[in-house]
Amino acid sequence: MLLALLLAAPARAQEAPFPRSVVLPALQQAFTAIIERHLESAAPADMALWSLRGLGAVDTRLGTEVSNGRMRLSIDDRLLLEQPVPLSVPVPPPPGRPGPRQSSAEEPAAEALAGLLTRFYGAAWAASPLLQRAGTERMLQAGFDELFNHLDPYSRYVTADEALQARERRVGQSSLGLRLAAGRRGTVVIASLVPNGPAAEAGLREGDQLVSIDGYPVSARYITDAAELLEGLAGTEVTLVLRRGNQRHTVTLLRSAAPARALRVERQEGILWLRLTAFSSHTTETLSAVLNEAFAEPQPPRGVVLDLRGNRGGVLSQAMSVADAFLTGGPIASSLGRHPDSVRAWTAAGTDLSHSRPLVILVDGRTASSAEIVAAALSDRGRAAVVGSSTLGKGLIQIVIPLSNGAEVLISWSRVLAPQGWPVQGLGVQPTICTSLGLESVRMEMAQLSNGHAPRAAVLARLRAARPPVPASEVAALRATCPPAEERELDSEVAKALIDHPRLLATALSP
Repeated sequence: MLLALLLAAPARAQEAPFPRSVVLPALQQAFTAIIERHLESAAPADMALWSLRGLGAVDTRLGTEVSNGRMRLSIDDRLLLEQPVPLSVPVPPPPGRPGPRQSSAEEPAAEALAGLLTRFYGAAWAASPLLQRAGTERMLQAGFDELFNHLDPYSRYVTADEALQARERRVGQSSLGLRLAAGRRGTVVIASLVPNGPAAEAGLREGDQLVSIDGYPVSARYITDAAELLEGLAGTEVTLVLRRGNQRHTVTLLRSAAPARALRVERQEGILWLRLTAFSSHTTETLSAVLNEAFAEPQPPRGVVLDLRGNRGGVLSQAMSVADAFLTGGPIASSLGRHPDSVRAWTAAGTDLSHSRPLVILVDGRTASSAEIVAAALSDRGRAAVVGSSTLGKGLIQIVIPLSNGAEVLISWSRVLAPQGWPVQGLGVQPTICTSLGLESVRMEMAQLSNGHAPRAAVLARLRAARPPVPASEVAALRATCPPAEERELDSEVAKALIDHPRLLATALSP
């Protein structure tokens, strides 16, 4: 009997049934949001092609092409399925206003795309054991990854596990005193460190490449996974492998019980230095308390430096209220997208907590998102001089769309506009005084200020005249006037000089 069993042909593994009841509603919900709300519109044939080509990341034998209005899916050059693709997207009616009743021949675009892709996904699933082993979530993620690669750099599909963990745990990077960012060629790097945090105390440096976390390799494509791996209970350890130059380092960090401080305050020679490393839910409350206390003293500060270098952003509403803390009224920012609900304006309504004292903002090439919004608002309004280099240029707002499978899609649905109407996305903030070109360039710009001329007035005027969509050539040309760079001591020296000499600051702020 044993010999018979050994000689018997191996049984074929049972094919896993295609999870149509999971895939179809998730695709329909996601594409409904993308078609109606994403900042950019795309042809349905393109969206179908991009999504289906994403499956090749799971099984490289799968191939997709569109020709003469028909989509073809093959595996190892064997045709699996051929179907016509929709050629146009019905324009959805404005919210709250019913549109014309659609017949079955005018099936809504999201339903048509979801149905089409479900059929193709099913054919790929049946032919690919690799796809079956990867599972439904990986299949959906691969399709959306490729789709969003063509739409914008920040929209993404969040798996059910990721979404659950993000909702349940909010420790992670902040408890280690570091923030991650995507680096060159798909790497993950340390974007910023909190002074005296566990990572800084262990000798980590900004720019270090993160190779693995607790033995798991990391990549920029799945940077959220890397952030999730950093999360954990206070008092537990995490082991990082880092690359610095040609050397590798292994570091074990202890997760801190206390949340990392996002605001560092110093008082030097009558100047209040505020180093803000992130925008959390309590940033404005903390900053306001510091400003109120400082300006209630018998000898209040004669100037304020708001240091946003390395600040990668955070809570959008906090950016608006931080800018409001230095303004007495008027516009802070606005947002604009295809969907009517994406159009919004933020206006200052409070009092200037710095009592109109001279204000300088420090930025660098890592300053991003909410930090850029603050710098752009205060610069455009003539409230602050900006010192440093071109910032990152991340000015898109995302919304979260929950899906029936527990996952989420994060969709970029509007772009942030500075008070004078130019888009932060791509362009970033241009400084009033550029330090990234070196000491001699700074000396020349400061000399022009002394002679009553704002050295970068023409560049700032060109920036503020830009309107979306800004040609890539114009983006590159403007950013080349002050290339992105990491922070340097020269930034602080220029900031102090501007506050020490109010006439220079007034010239720098002149239109």
